[in-house]
Amino acid sequence: ILSISWGFPESTTDSQFLVEMSQSFQAAVAMGITVLVAAGDHGSTDGVVDGAQHVDFPSSSPYVTATGGTRLTAENNAIVSEVVWNNLPKQATGGGVSSIFVQPSWQEGCNVPPSSRGAGRGVPDLAMVADPNTGYQVRVGGKDMVLGGTSAVAPLLAGLVARIAEATGRRVGFLNPFLYQGAQTDSTLFRDITEGTNGAFKASQGWDPCTGLGSIHGKQLLEL
Repeated sequence: ILSISWGFPESTTDSQFLVEMSQSFQAAVAMGITVLVAAGDHGSTDGVVDGAQHVDFPSSSPYVTATGGTRLTAENNAIVSEVVWNNLPKQATGGGVSSIFVQPSWQEGCNVPPSSRGAGRGVPDLAMVADPNTGYQVRVGGKDMVLGGTSAVAPLLAGLVARIAEATGRRVGFLNPFLYQGAQTDSTLFRDITEGTNGAFKASQGWDPCTGLGSIHGKQLLEL
């Protein structure tokens, strides 16, 4: 399992680097390695100030699982609400449509909006809690603090995948085809996030460019 918590706007990243990195991820898929990548923390523009929408790479590669972010509120160990993480103008979950990578077959029929170059790979694939205000208790330099970001979602999902691999005794491999097929056959696989925006894009039923298919239920993923 490979967890990646860094990224750059796809539009400002060297084209040779894009191709070579994506080929490496393709090779990882062939070896049964699960690659999980943060979708970015700067909303639908990915921090690019040109009036257009941009996605983060390497989360836009069709050979990785892109992880977006939510804001989760819970009481007495029960979820009260879960919405798109949006603390703009400072931070929000990344998400949108690639202008470099074409739409993969497993994402067809998800109503991914067209990019400037036609049908592109939609980002993210799923989401988990990322808002620093409802984030993770960590210790840095001997001090306790609460942090978040989609950079926390990728390793969180990596931990879930590792537990599934341990429970089943086999590699999980490339998640995306199973996630998208599973979302069509099992309504309990994801908690659909239908409230909030990440800037230009709005959450809706089914896949959307804010939280993808929604927030994953680990137990149901184990049973896929």
